[in-house]
Amino acid sequence: MSPLNPLDPLHPFKTLKVVGRFVRRQVKRSGSAPGTLVHTGEKKMEATRIRFLDYDDEALREEEVPDLSTVLPLRDSATVSWINFDGLHDLDLIGSVGEHFGLHPLVLEDLVHVGQRPKEEEYEGYDYVVLPMLTWDEEGGMVRDEQLSLILGPRWILTFQERVGDVFEPVRERLRAAKGRIRSRGTDYLAYALMDAVVDRYFEVLERVGDRTEELELEVLDDPTPDSMAKLHHLKRELVVLRRSVWPVRDVLNGLLRAESAMIQDETRVFLRDVYDHTVQIIETVEALRDVVSGAIDLYLSNVSNRTNEVMKVLTIMASIFIPLTFMAGIYGMNFTHMPELAVPWAYPALWVAMLLVAGSMVAWFRRKGWL
Repeated sequence: MSPLNPLDPLHPFKTLKVVGRFVRRQVKRSGSAPGTLVHTGEKKMEATRIRFLDYDDEALREEEVPDLSTVLPLRDSATVSWINFDGLHDLDLIGSVGEHFGLHPLVLEDLVHVGQRPKEEEYEGYDYVVLPMLTWDEEGGMVRDEQLSLILGPRWILTFQERVGDVFEPVRERLRAAKGRIRSRGTDYLAYALMDAVVDRYFEVLERVGDRTEELELEVLDDPTPDSMAKLHHLKRELVVLRRSVWPVRDVLNGLLRAESAMIQDETRVFLRDVYDHTVQIIETVEALRDVVSGAIDLYLSNVSNRTNEVMKVLTIMASIFIPLTFMAGIYGMNFTHMPELAVPWAYPALWVAMLLVAGSMVAWFRRKGWL
């Protein structure tokens, strides 16, 4: 039995790796009290980084602080405050944030239990939203996802990320430059801007996936190889990851549009509707790319089947030509004593002429039929 090829799309290690991206890790002990804080993700940084922007029409203050004590007074500030936490492994810090801002224990549990399905929940005094932040890993050729938790309060927003690095730098630049209406609006508009930045990154990921799909489609048309099939299956799995991440975002935005939350003003719902439309467009694009990849797989299998059929056709024609020749050679190879032709001097060349005539006639007939 031949060893398994690591490039095989059905290789068990690859299958387990993909399944691990869908199966939610469960490390909390069964029967634990609701709201028990257990970090289920990887520890992606040594210490949690705390960064905030506090602003109004007149001024903006932006700082990175070493501890929580500096940002706790922002809860009661008259200005708009955006507090961002990079790193979810410090459970004591998360618990302190929850206690000071009055967050429900189940919200705190979901913050550190990564892999949550995108969702929006309304609580007394704040709204809780979970969205995936997606990036395209060019080296690995795969979609990387990170859980973003956003808590929208009356005059403050809390965001929790797994590591440093996000898609919000354009929003920060707009706040610093006081461009547009962002500095004159409340936290709901800031929440819209953050969600819009997350959804806009989906378009960039889709562009990379679309380029990769086009490359593989041309490869299948020009010179398909077994490696092409493995690449197509890999890309199809990444589209499944992308679809699984983006599809629920539509429901989240639809829920925010329909919810009668006091945290979101009617003027902001118009902008949320635009983000919703973008999400629908992304979902349609993902479905179209899935169809293209499935079509490329079918095309590859069809090409392989056609090549096999051509080879079998040539072999069948060759066998058909040699079958009567083998029959004639078999008759005169039986070595019976009383075979009349054995004593005739011209029997051997006559047999050659007959065999050549039979072979030539069959070749001419096959050409006339269009089989050669």
